[in-house]
Amino acid sequence: MSLLPFQNLPAHKPRRFVPEEIDLGDWVQIAPLFDLLETRAIGIRSVPHLEKWILDGSELSAALDEEGTKRYIAMTCHTDNPEAEKAYLHFVEDIEPRLKPRQFKLAEIYLTHPLRKELPNERYAILDRNTKLHVELYRPENVPLETEEAKLGQQYQKLSGSLTVEFRGEEKTLVQMARYLEETDRALRQEAWELAANRRLQEAEKFDDIFDRLLKIREKIARNAGFPNYLQYAFRARGRFDYTPEDCVQFHNAIEKEVMPVLRELQKERRRQLKLRALRPWDLAVDALNRPPLRPFEKVEKMLTGTQQIFNRLDGALSQEFQQLQALGLLDLANRKGKAPGGYQSTLAEARMPFIFMNAVGVQRDVETMLHEAGHAFHALAIRSEDLYAYRNPPIEICEVASMSMELLGNEFLDAFYSPADAKRARRDHLEGIVEIFPWIATVDAFQHWIYSHPGHTKADRNGAWLELMDRFGGDVDWKGYEHVRENLWHRQLHIYLHPFYYIEYGIAQLGALQVWANSKRDRAKALSDYQKGLALGGSRPLPELFAAAGCRFDFSGDAVKPLVDLVRKEFAKLN
Repeated sequence: MSLLPFQNLPAHKPRRFVPEEIDLGDWVQIAPLFDLLETRAIGIRSVPHLEKWILDGSELSAALDEEGTKRYIAMTCHTDNPEAEKAYLHFVEDIEPRLKPRQFKLAEIYLTHPLRKELPNERYAILDRNTKLHVELYRPENVPLETEEAKLGQQYQKLSGSLTVEFRGEEKTLVQMARYLEETDRALRQEAWELAANRRLQEAEKFDDIFDRLLKIREKIARNAGFPNYLQYAFRARGRFDYTPEDCVQFHNAIEKEVMPVLRELQKERRRQLKLRALRPWDLAVDALNRPPLRPFEKVEKMLTGTQQIFNRLDGALSQEFQQLQALGLLDLANRKGKAPGGYQSTLAEARMPFIFMNAVGVQRDVETMLHEAGHAFHALAIRSEDLYAYRNPPIEICEVASMSMELLGNEFLDAFYSPADAKRARRDHLEGIVEIFPWIATVDAFQHWIYSHPGHTKADRNGAWLELMDRFGGDVDWKGYEHVRENLWHRQLHIYLHPFYYIEYGIAQLGALQVWANSKRDRAKALSDYQKGLALGGSRPLPELFAAAGCRFDFSGDAVKPLVDLVRKEFAKLN
């Protein structure tokens, strides 16, 4: 696909089952491979032959996954390109709905095969568990609903990516406008904030309409699968074997008790330093001492050079891996019009190589995002030798430990971008960001708990629930005159639209990452070694074991949160 920022990458291992010459966007060519797998399963008479059958199915899954991923990458890199949109939608509308029943059939064959129980339990226990879940939840009538859900998600991304404003004679994306919120000129900050906020408000009805349609689809999916609401369905569908909705509520309460006092202290200090009666929404990103904004780079090339220097100093193996990503063109980092918002790392499942997408505009947050997505990329590379496709897709909770740990570990070397004083300031800003993100995670997660456990709610009900959570977790910010903006802030959170219930993982993982960071302060080499051991397990073990291998405890109760918040407080004292 010519719109991809990288050239064709070879498969990590030569194909043994999928033909080299095949159009994976043509169902007529794909279907016979499923036919062959189904037919072959009947004649399997030995465990080694069953394992080969599993690996052939794994190869097919990886090839199809990579095809879909390439089309998604092209679409998000060029939301304004009709060719990219058409190719992506073709895969979503024509290929994926046909795949699901065939994948379900193979899962059934695997579970009922008489030799399955003779497979080594240590190796296949998690595959068994996950396959049983797949079969338990599959409903043919949900396939078209999931297709419609994916199409609506693409509409959300297209709408978000299209929003621009005219600012002082130049057209700017809303991502580009964010850098003005760091300017010391308060009037300029307010002007920039109001312009971006009002632009989003102009589309509020469209954002609400997309979500209302998604909500109806998701509620129907849950009913079809026999669940009382989408909350209960989503916890099963996301494979949350190791924690419950009640554990998430415990996390919300822990954040309220342990983190909110620290957030309010930081906001009080910010208000005092800025000499303001009250903090307004445009006062939250500027330096509290009115120093000029941190500008780590002007050109993306400088961001790459600085990031490479960080990895050179952190770890030789990681340094080489980051060089490889650049050499292979597996990065699309600069913001531009027509590019989808946000940042992500996506793995090309057959090449077993990561691709990083982001929207850099020259702010410190870009450096943090670069380190974050690089952590995901290192995770993908750590699992390259795993031949089971299913195990190369670890639970999100450990995936985010990979990325968030890399932010904290890499931020120790920010003098690659800054003077020693500014590096110290950037590290403090990052830690303040962690304090701030915990309540936002709790807000987004609790909001989704409310949404999906209140079927039939009105838009007014939903906004009311959001505002209650903003009161609980928003801290001391004065929104007078901008109440309508505040009640629609959730429109900006793409996870609510694209990946329902995918957000608490960031909170769970941040606790794990803080533990990796704490370990590194005692023994960096051991902490990095444990971190890499945990990543190399992929998705082959339960979450508590993956965390333990990485040197962390899988626990997000108040008892787990408190010592980590205390560690951050101590670090603030050092950086002051």
